[in-house]
Amino acid sequence: MVHDRFHGRVRGAARPCDWPGCPEQGEFRAPGIRAPGFDGPGDYRWFCLDHIRAFNAGYDYFAGMDRDEILAAQHPVAGWERENRAFSPTAGIDEAPRWADHADPLEAIARRAKARASEKRAEQHGHRFTPEERRALGVLGLSPDADRRQLRSRYTDLVHRYHPDRNGGDRREEARLQAVVEAYQLLRKAAAFS
Repeated sequence: MVHDRFHGRVRGAARPCDWPGCPEQGEFRAPGIRAPGFDGPGDYRWFCLDHIRAFNAGYDYFAGMDRDEILAAQHPVAGWERENRAFSPTAGIDEAPRWADHADPLEAIARRAKARASEKRAEQHGHRFTPEERRALGVLGLSPDADRRQLRSRYTDLVHRYHPDRNGGDRREEARLQAVVEAYQLLRKAAAFS
C-alpha cells in the first residue's frame, strides 16, 4: 500500500482548484458554502496543496461565537451532554423493565420489544389501544372512548371499593385491587391518554 505524504489528498480526480485564477488540480477537500444538514452532506470546495494550506490557515471554527460558546465548544465533553434517544436512560421506551418478574433478562427485553411492536401495529391499523391496553380497560370496566378524566375517576372508585382500609378490612378483594392498580398504571401511560 502506498501512503501519500499529505493526509486527505485525492489523486486522479480531474477537478480544478477552486481558488480564483489557480491552474492546479484540486486534490484536497474543504468545507463549502452550504453546511451539512438534514438534507445532505453540504458542499465542498477543492484546492491544490498551496491553497488548502492558505484556506486552513484562515479557517476559524469559532468565527461568530462569543466567549462562553467557545469555552463550551472546547469543553472535553462538548456535545455529549445532549441526550439522544439511543443513549437516554429509557432508550425511548416508557420505563425500565421489572427485572424481578423475569428469570432471564432477555425475556424482559423481549417483552418490551413485543409491546412496542404491538403498539405500532395498533397505530397502523387505526386502533386507539393495544390489545394489552384493551384488556386493562376491561379490568377497569371502561369503554374504549373513555378520556383521561374518566380513567382517573374510575380508578379512584375501584380503589375505594376494593382497598381493605376502605371496605372494613376485607382482604378477599386484594387480587382484584392489584389488577386494578396494574391496569391503571398501564393505561395512564398509554398514548391514547396523553
